[in-house]
Amino acid sequence: MSLVVALGVGLALPAVASGESHEGIEITININDANAEELDKLLVGIGPDKAASIIEYRDTNGPFAIPEDLIKVKGIGTSTVEKNRERIKLQ
Repeated sequence: MSLVVALGVGLALPAVASGESHEGIEITININDANAEELDKLLVGIGPDKAASIIEYRDTNGPFAIPEDLIKVKGIGTSTVEKNRERIKLQ
């Protein structure tokens, strides 16, 4: 049995270091409305600077249509998208 942790629904997340997960818990994040702290903590390979860049790109260009759109953000490549594919949600 796995538990899906979705942001924005009032659930408290267990404390995890960036990129870690707890066995049995599936972590997902809506990259179109997550704040910088959520992006930093819940996406593998995304630190504070890249999280801020994601927010800046999203504010300038609008929401991401597909997960691969993240590669349009400076410093994020296909490898980072692939590492996070199961976590990335768009709505």
